[in-house]
Amino acid sequence: MIAEHDNNAVSVVQVLVPSPVDRAYDYAVPAGMSLAPGDYVVVPMAGRKLTGVVWSANPPEVAPEKIKKVAARLPVPRMDANLRRFINWVAAYTMQPLGAVLKLSITVDSAQAAKLVPHYIVREPLEPGLKLSAPRRRVLDALEDNIPMTIPALAKAAACTAGVVRNLIKDGILVEAEVGEVAHPAPDMNAHGPTLSAAQQKAAGELVKRVEEHKDSVTLLEGVTGSGKTEVFAHAIRAALRKGQQVLVLMPEIALSVQMLSRFHSLFGAEPIQWHSELAKGARQKAWRAAASGKGQLIIGARSALFLPFQNLGLIVVDEEHEGAYKQEEGVTYHARDMAVVRAHIHGIPAILSSATPSIETEVNVEEGKYHKVVLPNRHKDVPLPEVKLIDLLKDRLPKGRWLADKVTESITKTLERGEQVLLFLNRRGYAPLTICRTCGHRLVCPNCTAWLVEHRAGPSRGQLLCHHCGHHEPYPKACPECKNEDTLAACGPGVERIEDEVKSLFPKARTLVVASDSLGGWKQVQVAMEAIARGEVDIIIGTQIIAKGHHFPMLTLVVGVDADLGLDGGDVRAGERTFQLLQQVGGRAGRAERKGTVLLQTHSANNFLFQTLSQNDRATFVEREIEMRERHHWPPFARLAALIISGKDLFRVEHAAQEIRRTSPQVDGVEIFGPAPAPLAKLKGEHRMRLLVRADRHQKVQPLLLSWLGELHLPKGVDLKIVIDPFTFV
Repeated sequence: MIAEHDNNAVSVVQVLVPSPVDRAYDYAVPAGMSLAPGDYVVVPMAGRKLTGVVWSANPPEVAPEKIKKVAARLPVPRMDANLRRFINWVAAYTMQPLGAVLKLSITVDSAQAAKLVPHYIVREPLEPGLKLSAPRRRVLDALEDNIPMTIPALAKAAACTAGVVRNLIKDGILVEAEVGEVAHPAPDMNAHGPTLSAAQQKAAGELVKRVEEHKDSVTLLEGVTGSGKTEVFAHAIRAALRKGQQVLVLMPEIALSVQMLSRFHSLFGAEPIQWHSELAKGARQKAWRAAASGKGQLIIGARSALFLPFQNLGLIVVDEEHEGAYKQEEGVTYHARDMAVVRAHIHGIPAILSSATPSIETEVNVEEGKYHKVVLPNRHKDVPLPEVKLIDLLKDRLPKGRWLADKVTESITKTLERGEQVLLFLNRRGYAPLTICRTCGHRLVCPNCTAWLVEHRAGPSRGQLLCHHCGHHEPYPKACPECKNEDTLAACGPGVERIEDEVKSLFPKARTLVVASDSLGGWKQVQVAMEAIARGEVDIIIGTQIIAKGHHFPMLTLVVGVDADLGLDGGDVRAGERTFQLLQQVGGRAGRAERKGTVLLQTHSANNFLFQTLSQNDRATFVEREIEMRERHHWPPFARLAALIISGKDLFRVEHAAQEIRRTSPQVDGVEIFGPAPAPLAKLKGEHRMRLLVRADRHQKVQPLLLSWLGELHLPKGVDLKIVIDPFTFV
C-alpha cells in the first residue's frame, strides 16, 4: 500500500484518466488515505473532477508541493494487474493514447462507481421479536431472499412510501449492500443441457480439458451451421463456473446476443449478464459492478465487454469469430477477436474461437500449430446441410421491373404451400441504393460523404434520403435538384424495402417482415421479431446480415440470396472471404430441424470459383485457394498492414500533408508504402480523406517503424492523422 509515512514525506501515485492522454499524472496521497495500483480514484484535472485509476507508484517527476492531491478513493474493487497490463498492451499495439484505451474500461455511463445507485439488504441477524408495522414488514418480505434492491424498487414492491424504507435504513434494519452484491440470477453450473452426439461429446471433452488445465491456449471450435457449437462450448463454460471463475462470451452483434440469451437460459437456467451499447444506464452500471466484484459469473456482450474489470476471469469465448463486426473502426481501433486472445494470454487462461466459417487468419494459425482445432463435421442429429443452387441471371434473366427470378418465385410458392418459412437475404437497407434523374443523369449524393443517398419508403425514415455513413438525411425531392424537372427521379437497384414491395405484390396473403437495423429500432424490438419468427408468425422474412447468423428458426427451409454478387466489388483483399462466409452463414439458416433446406443464390457470376465451391458445400477447397492467393500476393496473414488516414475539411491541406508524410517515409527492407491516394470513401462526414498503406513482412513490427517515422510529425492546422493497425476494411 502507498501512504504517507511522516509529516514531512509526501506519497505520490501516478493516476491515469480516461482521456486521450499518453501517460499517467502525479498526484499526492492525502493524509490518512491508503492507495495501491489499480485503485479507482477521483482527481482534479483542468478545473474538473475526473475518475481515474492509480497506474503506478514511482518517484515524483515534479516538486511534491506542486502536486495536486487525490480527491477521493472510490469504494469499488481494485482493477487487477492483468487488466492494467492488457490496457498497456492494447495502447502500444494500436498506437492509441493510453488514457483513450482506459476509457473503454471505465466509460462515463457505466463504470462511474461513485454514481451507482445504492442497493439495500436486511441486516442480519435481526433482534429477536422485533416489532414492525405492516408497511415495514412488507419491505422485509420483499427482501426475503436478501436480493439487494434500491429504495424506489423496495417502496414499489412493498406498496409503501420511500420514507418507510429510509426509516428502516436510519434505524439500521436495512444496510447498504457491498459493491457487487446487486444480484443477478446465478447460472446452474451443474445443468447438463441437451444430450450430445458422440462428436459433440468428444469436442466438449477437448474444450473442458483446456479449462481444467487453466493454461494459456486458443482452441478453434469449427462446426458446420446447425452442428450445435453453442451446446458444446457451454460445457467448457460450466467447467469454468464450477471452478468459481468468471466467463466472458463475446458476440459480434447485439442482434445475435438476443437469441443467445434464450439459448443460454435453457442451458444454464438463467440468462447471463448482458453488456452492449443499447443497455440502459442502470443496467450497464449493474453489469460493470458485477464484473468488478467477481460475482457476475457469466457475461455475454459485444466487443467492448472485453474491457470489463473482471476479478477472476477463467475463460473467454469468441462466438462467430470470423465476423468483421469485431473490428472497432471508430476511436480506439482494435479487433476484439485478436485482443481477446491477447487478454486470455495475459491472464494465462484458455480462449475458444467458434465459427462455421473461420477467418483465414485463424485457419493459418491452426495450420502453424499456434491454435488447437476441434471440428464438428455434421449437423446435430445428422440433419443434412441445405442444398445450394445457383440461379444464373445471365441465362435466367429477371422479369422486367422485378428482382426475383421466376425459379425463385416458384420455390417460394411451393414453400409457403407446405406451411414453411422463406428468408430473402439482401444486405442492403432502404428501398433503393441510388436515385438518378432520367433527364440529366444527376445522381443524388450525400453532401458530406463520397456516397449515394439511399431512398427509404418505410419505417422511421419513410420519405427520406439517407446517408448510411454519416446519418445525413433530407426529404425526397419532387424535382431533380440539377435540371429542376419534376417526376424524373428513378430508383436504381433494390434494397430490402423494394423487395418487400415485390413480395407483397406476388404473395399478398403471406405475412412478411423486414429485418434490418433501421426497420426494427432497438435490440428489444429485434428480440420481439426473432421470437415471432421462431413461433412461425412470419411467412417471408426479408433481411440484411442482421438475420444471417446464429439464429435458429425450425420452420425456415428456403433461403434466397437476392444479390449474391453484392460485396465482391471494391478491391478489398477480404471481399471473397467475407462474401463466402456471409452466404454460407445465411444459407445455414435453412433446414435446421427435420425439414430439408434449400438455398438459391441469384448471381451474374455463376462460374466464379467462389459460387462453384458454395454450391458444392466445399468450403475446404475455397479456403485452401484463398490461403494460397494471400501468400502468393503477400497479403494478411502473410504480411502486416497499417493504414494512415489523413483527413480534414480543406482538401489542399489534406493532400499537401499526405504528400509531406510520404516524402519523409523511411526506406526499410521488407516494407512497402503505397500512396498517398484518395481513400475509397474520399469524403466522410464532411472531411476529405487521403490514405497511405504500409505493408511489411509478416514478422516485422510496424509500430516502431511508424513511431520513428511519425513521432515528430507536425500536421497543419485542421488536418488529422489516424493510424489503423491491421485494417480490416478499406474505407
